[in-house]
Amino acid sequence: MSARGGVSVLLFDGVELLDFAGPIEVFSVAARYVEPSFGVQTVSQHSEVVTTHNGLRVLPDLPYEDCLSPQVLVIPGGRGTRQQLENRHLLAWLPAAVQSAELVISVCTGSLLLAAVGVLDGLRVTTHHASLEALRQLAPAATLCAGERFIDNGKIIVGAGIAAGLDASLCGVRKWLGRQAAEQTATHMEYPVPWKTSDP
Repeated sequence: MSARGGVSVLLFDGVELLDFAGPIEVFSVAARYVEPSFGVQTVSQHSEVVTTHNGLRVLPDLPYEDCLSPQVLVIPGGRGTRQQLENRHLLAWLPAAVQSAELVISVCTGSLLLAAVGVLDGLRVTTHHASLEALRQLAPAATLCAGERFIDNGKIIVGAGIAAGLDASLCGVRKWLGRQAAEQTATHMEYPVPWKTSDP
């Protein structure tokens, strides 16, 4: 895959902090090891402060309606996903954003948002263990794989709980930028690579 574009990370009120901060760190570090480099930006419904689940306030870079054709799209989770399931603006934007992206990564209950717009049908999926039944109901045409830390479906990678977003993101770096960039990223982060060393 090409690194010609950047990474867009969705934000919303009630988002889980590590669900989006982890992937931002992974892709920001990875950007140092490829040429040309790329940017990492946050997107939300409005260019207004977002309050995370733990109370940290974050200012998104741009409204998602101005985020055209992201190369990599990261959908984090958190308690706020339940409200976002009723957000008609997000649910109208998300399918086209997923379609145009080269790679889509969901973390934790971010998978519920992907399920709500039907893009998980026919895929192997997972989410945070406390939300497996919710995912089953939203994506009855998907195969639910409880206990998997992350699942690589090709274009769409789904991560389970909060910290699994690091593994899913490193898997995404390997697919998008190559094995060397992924291993350099993991080494810089003092993080074990989430795949067997014998893998191609």
